[in-house]
Amino acid sequence: MNPWQIVRGFTYRGPVAELDAVRRAVRQEGHAAAPKPVARTAVPQVPWEPPRPPSKAPLAGWPDLRRLVGAQARLLSAPQADGRGLCETCHGPQDQGSPRCFPCDLHVQCARDSLADVVVPVAFAIKGDAHARRLWQYKSARQPAEARAEAAAMLRALLLVFLRDHGACLWRAAGVAGPSHLAAVPTARGRPGVHPLRELVEDYLAIPRAKLSARPGEAAVRDLDPDRFSAMPMPGARVLLIDDTWTTGSNAQSAAMALRRAGAIAVITVVLGRHVGRAEASAAGLGPATTPFRMRSCALHNDHVAAP
Repeated sequence: MNPWQIVRGFTYRGPVAELDAVRRAVRQEGHAAAPKPVARTAVPQVPWEPPRPPSKAPLAGWPDLRRLVGAQARLLSAPQADGRGLCETCHGPQDQGSPRCFPCDLHVQCARDSLADVVVPVAFAIKGDAHARRLWQYKSARQPAEARAEAAAMLRALLLVFLRDHGACLWRAAGVAGPSHLAAVPTARGRPGVHPLRELVEDYLAIPRAKLSARPGEAAVRDLDPDRFSAMPMPGARVLLIDDTWTTGSNAQSAAMALRRAGAIAVITVVLGRHVGRAEASAAGLGPATTPFRMRSCALHNDHVAAP
């Protein structure tokens, strides 16, 4: 599978308000030019959702999304492939004398063979920085709709461009040809309706969705729990598991355990933001100046060049 086939035929589709939010976000990040709409093309329908009415918004493609990622790149920090001092699982700061951070070390001791094969954060979400703020804004009911739309547009562009450019790195690290299913880590907080993370990705990734849900009554805790989530049987599945944030990793790894129990033979977890406290980031030497986000690199492979 080519690294960008999971988003094959992608065209930006969203309400007019969201496309306007993209343009505003680009300007606010200091980029010289706003995205230019391209000619309207057919939008592939996602097989697990009913067709939506045609959008009245102009459609934008990869150049627009890459421009939007480039606009926010200078403020982002990301793990490097040589990763000295970083956890070999989640790529956050490791514990002294251990190849992993304390939560990941505990997870491995408890459930080594049931965890995700690969965990890759797109960027660090350092407390108080712009990326951490967007990860909160896009799903906060306390935020105005315009602020949520802007944050969602920025995060969606970041995720889609990352998957297109670095999908091959992920599949290679997991030893698979590519994913057969997509899943998003559900919330355990009883949020009504569709979780914003699902809305962020599902209409834009053209692979079947794995049915993963939080068990009723489960509380949001920071411990690994194989019973926190349940999944429909999917023998032999290779699952691309998306999460927005990773602090201890217990939610994402509990979801991976549920997918394994349902028959998945591979779980590749991509996280939009690996949360790091400001003092912890400073002590580990993390930040835009020292560990900058580079579009051609990821936590698994430095200077990866995307195919045209």
